[in-house]
Amino acid sequence: MSFFDSLNTSATGLTAQSLRMDIISQNMTNIDTTRTAEGGPYKRKTVIFKEISNDKNTFRHMFNTALNNNANNDSISGVKVDRIAVDNTEGIKEYNPNHPDADENGYVEKPNVNVVEEMVNMISANRAYEANITAINITKSMINRTLEIGK
Repeated sequence: MSFFDSLNTSATGLTAQSLRMDIISQNMTNIDTTRTAEGGPYKRKTVIFKEISNDKNTFRHMFNTALNNNANNDSISGVKVDRIAVDNTEGIKEYNPNHPDADENGYVEKPNVNVVEEMVNMISANRAYEANITAINITKSMINRTLEIGK
């Protein structure tokens, strides 16, 4: 693995965790939204990650290498966002007959967002983001020290 592969891997992690923090912020912002364009209360969203494989022994890699005569066509490894999933679990029902979104029994369905869970996820995403920044800084330091060897 080259220095640039390390930087690319960390960069994919930064991008993925940044989107994860955006989605968590969106969940927190809509914690009291009882009416959406789709109808009903806001539904919590989560980010699903997928590994970007850099396995040189796969048939796809060997085929593309032979076809393109290029050994670096799959040089990126890391993580990417596979999809943003919507949590369709039902939110808690609150009795409020004066609310415009109350059903015939006077209950309003609230979004299925849990503040504590979202805060834990935000801390986790923040720590993962910081870890990727640290990895980039260490890689930059190694590059600089490698360049100083020739002096």
